[in-house]
Amino acid sequence: MPRIDASTRSLIELLTRRGLRIAVAESLTGGLVVAELTSVPGASAVVSGGVVAYDTAVKRSLLGVDGELLAREGPVHPEVARQMARGVRTALAIEARPADVGLATTGVAGPDWQGGHPPGTVYLGLSFGDGDADATEAVELAFSGDRAEIRRATVRALVEHALRRLGAD
Repeated sequence: MPRIDASTRSLIELLTRRGLRIAVAESLTGGLVVAELTSVPGASAVVSGGVVAYDTAVKRSLLGVDGELLAREGPVHPEVARQMARGVRTALAIEARPADVGLATTGVAGPDWQGGHPPGTVYLGLSFGDGDADATEAVELAFSGDRAEIRRATVRALVEHALRRLGAD
């Protein structure tokens, strides 16, 4: 059985201690983030689930990403990542309560360029809080390597960014 990443375990433990639920919207990672989170025993207490929004139309219809933004900029854009992270919180609400944390991935895993972006271009979306205290941000990253390496690096980076961001609260 694969070893559970220490950062992933720490993130699940932190969410559990704080009584927070997390939801994930994934494009280039195709479900790898949710698989990573749920590798930790007890994750069901905090992981609402995930949406694999590989198709741009799903980003718009299910996650509420602005259609004009997608038409103008394409799916590989920091605002798309932010809107995905915010939108998944509502899309995976439990009993009308949005998830406390929304995470998202979008970018180009390769091997080909997409919309003028080279392989390894990645945007992470992170959304926390509620109402006036809502904070949604995007993080731009650039990775090298093959498709699998870029996807794994994206999962690792998202978990670490979420952990740091939640640890700073």
